[in-house]
Amino acid sequence: MCPVSRRALLGSVGAAAVAAGSSALVAACSTDGPEQPSSGLTAITNARIFDGERVLDQHTVLIEGGSVIGITGDAPSNARIVDALGATLLPGLIDAHVHTSEDGLRNALLFGVTTELEMQGGFDAKGRESIADRDDLADVRSAGFGLTAPGGHPSELVPDGPPPGAEGDGQGPPEGPSGSNPAESEVTTPEQAVAAVRLRIGAGSDFIKIMIEDGRVLGAPDLPVMSDETIRAAVLETRRLGKLAVAHTLTVAATEQAIAAGVSGLAHLFIDRPHTPELVESIVRSGVFITPCLCLNASIMGRTGAELATDERVGPRLSPEWRDTLNGSLDKYPEGDFDAVLATVGALHAAGVDLLVGTDVSVAWPELGGMAHGASVHHEMQLLVKAGLSPIAALRAATSAPARRFGLSDRGRIVQGARADLLLVDGDPTRNIGDSLSIREVWRRGVRQARA
Repeated sequence: MCPVSRRALLGSVGAAAVAAGSSALVAACSTDGPEQPSSGLTAITNARIFDGERVLDQHTVLIEGGSVIGITGDAPSNARIVDALGATLLPGLIDAHVHTSEDGLRNALLFGVTTELEMQGGFDAKGRESIADRDDLADVRSAGFGLTAPGGHPSELVPDGPPPGAEGDGQGPPEGPSGSNPAESEVTTPEQAVAAVRLRIGAGSDFIKIMIEDGRVLGAPDLPVMSDETIRAAVLETRRLGKLAVAHTLTVAATEQAIAAGVSGLAHLFIDRPHTPELVESIVRSGVFITPCLCLNASIMGRTGAELATDERVGPRLSPEWRDTLNGSLDKYPEGDFDAVLATVGALHAAGVDLLVGTDVSVAWPELGGMAHGASVHHEMQLLVKAGLSPIAALRAATSAPARRFGLSDRGRIVQGARADLLLVDGDPTRNIGDSLSIREVWRRGVRQARA
C-alpha cells in the first residue's frame, strides 16, 4: 500500500477504512456483478410496498432509466415483469454512520444498503469521482476528515497502526483518495476551526463532523477536546455555508456541549449515564437527530455480533475476515449498561426525536468488531425494535428519515421520480423486522444486482 498517515487510517469510533484487499473485505459469495439494465420498462408486481413511510395499497412499482416512474395496481403489457409474490419491496437502506472503502460499499449493496454516509474518511466529492458511475457499489456521501483537537479522538484507537495483515495485499492507494490532509482538521482556536470548515467544504465534504470525545468510555481518559468557543465557531461556519454539522458524542457532557453549540445532529448516543426527563426534553427542544449506533455501543461494552454472524442469511455471504470481525468487539467500557441505552432510545423515540440507523462499521479488524458493512444495518433495526420502536419506525429510520435529515431528496422513498434504489425481501419486515435479511433482490439506480 502507498504510505498514508496514521490519522488517515482512523475513523470516528472505528477506523476510516483503507484498501483492505478483496481477500479481506469482499463477500465470500462474490457474484458476477450487477445485471446490466435492459431497455424499456420493468414492473415489480404483486409486492407489498413499504414506501419509506407507510405500506401502500398498490402492489406494482414501475422503474425505467434508473428511476421510479410510477406506482400502480397493474403492470403495463410492455413491461419486463419481476413477480414479487410473497415479498415486500422497500427503498434501498441507508447506513447513516460508516467509515468505508470500495469493498465496504460492495458488501453494503449486497445486503440492500444502497447508500452509506461516511462520518470520517476519503469519499468526499473528490474521493468518489472514480466510482461515481459504478452500480456494483453503494452510493456514498462523506464528511471527509472530522474536526478534532491535536492529539484528540480518534488518534487513541490505533496508536501503533493497524494490526498485522489488516491492510490486505498492499496494492493500491487508500480508498476514497480525497487528497485532503487529516492534520488540517486538527484545530485549537475558533479561527482555525472556521478555516478548517471552509477547507473541508471547499474540498467536497458533504457535511461536517465535529469530534467531542474525552475518551472516558473508550478506555482513553483525558483526551484533548476542542473548547466550546472553537466548536461553536465550527458549527456557525458550517451553517453559514449551507451544510449540516454533526457531532461525535458518547457522553452526556458531550451531548450537552454539542446541543449548546447548535449542531444539527448527533452521530452517537450517550452511553455513560441513563437518560433523564430533563435531558430528553433538552434534546427535543434542540431539534437534533440522533444516530444511536446501537451495534457500536454494544461493541464498546464488550458485546459481539456473533449471533448475526451465525445467521445463515449473513455468515455465508461474508469473508472469513468479516465473520471474525463480527465475532469481535471494542470492549472499552464493559461496565456500561446496554439496557439503559435501549431505554434511552425508547424514551427519545416516544418524545418524537428523529432516530437514524447507523452502525459505525469500519474495517475488518476484530479489535474494532461487532459490525459488518450492510449486514449490521439489519441488526441495528432489530435493536431499535428491541428498544421499543415498531418495525415500521425502524424501517423509516433506515430509509426516509436519514434521507430527509441529510437532504437526500432523491432516495429513501418509493415515489415517482426517486432513484430506483430498491430492496425486495421475502416475508413482511413491517411486522417482523427480522425478515429484512431475507433478501431476494437488490436494485441500485434500476440496475438489478446479481444474486448468488
